[in-house]
Amino acid sequence: MKTGIVGAGSWGIALAALLDKNGHEVTVWSIIPEEIEMLKTEHEHKTKLPGVILSDKIRFTTDLEKTVKENELLILAVPSPFIRSTARSMKEFVKDGQIIVNVSKGIEENTLMRLSEVIKQEIPQAKVAVMCGPTHAEEVGRMMPTAIVVGSEDAAVSELVQNVFMNETFRVYKSNDMLGMEIGAALKNVVALAAGIADGLGYGDNTKAGLITRGIAEITRLGIKMGGKAETFSGLTGIGDLIVTCASMHSRNRRAGILIGQGKTMKEAMDEVNMTVEGVYSAKAAMGLAAKYNVELPIIEEVNRILFEDKPAAEAVGDLMLRDKKFETGEISAE
Repeated sequence: MKTGIVGAGSWGIALAALLDKNGHEVTVWSIIPEEIEMLKTEHEHKTKLPGVILSDKIRFTTDLEKTVKENELLILAVPSPFIRSTARSMKEFVKDGQIIVNVSKGIEENTLMRLSEVIKQEIPQAKVAVMCGPTHAEEVGRMMPTAIVVGSEDAAVSELVQNVFMNETFRVYKSNDMLGMEIGAALKNVVALAAGIADGLGYGDNTKAGLITRGIAEITRLGIKMGGKAETFSGLTGIGDLIVTCASMHSRNRRAGILIGQGKTMKEAMDEVNMTVEGVYSAKAAMGLAAKYNVELPIIEEVNRILFEDKPAAEAVGDLMLRDKKFETGEISAE
């Protein structure tokens, strides 16, 4: 299948390698001419995904119109803050019914819209799917066994995307809970910042386990209130994605959190990581959703205070630990 990947970051490049391996014609677009020139001459993204050598069959371009018009399937892989502007630039070139698979994770801060909603608003003629799960580009690009989920409101779209991507190292499941998938994918990045901050403070495995467990409780609480399915948050796009993002040094959110825990400012941490730290952009949006749906998100709230109010990280942890006493999962009847 002729496939265009809009975005040449680490995830877009990893998926390009995967789709090429599966026998599809692949074109990768970037707005940055120097990036495209590097990919054309080196067949490797030296800064974002070093060590993953790309086939000379993959095409690289800065021509967005050709990328959209000449490919049947489009993969949107730009950072979440640029989803709307990129979708708006694509709109006039997208055919009726053309499939766009969003693989970015986040919530739009000023509208509180999920990214699939943003794409549909900007490109109403497209069929939109989302694909997410515990998938570090560094491992997918090297064809390490990975499981992921594709979701769409159209079952035929989900099946097509599943068939395009699935192979012996990349297992693709289907879901019809796009909302739950996207909330889990976006908010896990905020919890991963908290996990990194705890690492930076020198805390241990007990702390990490507590953050992951209580973090998924917060994500699930909000997601269900918004209309997501409980099962989604116990699956790959919920607890699975949260575990990998909180535990791995591939995670830019965890790495940024570590630097903040060690005393660096949010900006200093983001500059050092030198990649988009999606959790920073989703943190405020998460609190907006919490207010809209009247849901408590204590971990995410403290992350916001650390990021945007310069609250000392150790103080935030202390406040979390000394919150009002309560049952873990609600009072359980003796019957």
